[in-house]
Amino acid sequence: MTDSRDSLDDQADPAIPRRTVARTAKLASLPLGIAGRAVGGWGRRLTGQSAEDVNAALSAKAAEQLFEVLGTLKGGAMKFGQALSVFEAAVPDELAAPYRDALTRLQSAAPPMPARQTHRVLAQQLGRSWTKRFAEFDDEPAAAASIGQVHRAVWHDGRQVAVKVQYPGADEALRSDLRQLQRFSRLFQALVPGTEVRPLLSELAERMDEELDYRTEADNQRRFAKAFQGDDQVLVPRVVASAPKVIVSEWVSGTPYSEIIAGGGVAERNEAGRLLAEFHYSSPARAHLLHSDPHPGNFMLLDDGRLCVIDFGAVANLPDGAPRTLGVMMRLALEGRSRDLFEVLRAEGFVRPDVELDADDVYTWLLPLVAPLTEDRFHFTRTWAQKQAMRMGDTRNRDFQTGRSLNLPPQWLLIHRVTAGAIGILCQLDAELSVRDIVERWQPGFAD
Repeated sequence: MTDSRDSLDDQADPAIPRRTVARTAKLASLPLGIAGRAVGGWGRRLTGQSAEDVNAALSAKAAEQLFEVLGTLKGGAMKFGQALSVFEAAVPDELAAPYRDALTRLQSAAPPMPARQTHRVLAQQLGRSWTKRFAEFDDEPAAAASIGQVHRAVWHDGRQVAVKVQYPGADEALRSDLRQLQRFSRLFQALVPGTEVRPLLSELAERMDEELDYRTEADNQRRFAKAFQGDDQVLVPRVVASAPKVIVSEWVSGTPYSEIIAGGGVAERNEAGRLLAEFHYSSPARAHLLHSDPHPGNFMLLDDGRLCVIDFGAVANLPDGAPRTLGVMMRLALEGRSRDLFEVLRAEGFVRPDVELDADDVYTWLLPLVAPLTEDRFHFTRTWAQKQAMRMGDTRNRDFQTGRSLNLPPQWLLIHRVTAGAIGILCQLDAELSVRDIVERWQPGFAD
């Protein structure tokens, strides 16, 4: 329970806007504002401006408003925006600039909570004498996350540490945001093509309690750190201390993937992509876990050439590793065995028993998605991502009808979303790599 004095303090200087009415009003302003601009755009078309120019202007303003609201609200709204950020590569080039800028800002920027509020949370979680645990503590946040902010500090033994402190009211904000965002899922679907928004929101809601308890995140991080201890390609910072709303881990400095995306050289982009793909496909085998929050803010390239991975609030447990069936489906698609592939898809629930589909149509729909496995080195580009998004989103296309008739079983939702997110980052990196070699090494069922 929070006493009345704390409640007044929170209202006067909140880390997250906590009142449901206020948060709902901000989120509700999104469809109204976008609809209003659409009406204005229709009027400008009547006065002679081209549809392309008007649509580009509308999309730019819609993206700006969308991510400004999401970033200001933090909580579930910001988390949803971060989840969308990896699909930026699929946005057409003429509309991509405002999305790219807004999404990059959203990955790391949000208004910080006041120092006194941060100290209150630390005292509640680490004890009233929490300052004795640190030799130094910087009150100015070094980074912001969806439900917390990160401070740089020095642990009492001299180690440089990162201290993630959860925003007061994060639980209320998450629940309120996700309820409201689900109401507007069709709007977001139109703004971010090639993305299934409603299942993404449902998944975020289902995993909410895991992310709110930093002890779960700390346990996930410890398991990853143990699995990759001493690895020459991947570094997972070790956990120093944890509590339900505070987690302290070793501080690591490196080049964020967002900076590499914005201005990295060809060799740096390719290596960053290779390391990400290696981590994604090897984690289920090495740690029996899958890092399930793939956006550029969670990855850094270190000076020694290793990939540093942070933020383990969203992690999938895969006690048996990656499903063997996934590798089998990849292999059957590459071998052109459309009938065998169709039977596997039906057995796994991708084709519902009451749905009639042609095996060759399903094969044609799926084949472009395994294109990265057909070449010794595949170049992941925004153009390729945009082509796939247009192919799946064009209602005149036969592939659209085939895709709409397929089903995504619940047990495959997370793997599908995380893999799509990782591919989205590879396309943002414009990375060229031998992804087939990585899949052959780590994905069960593929090389059988």
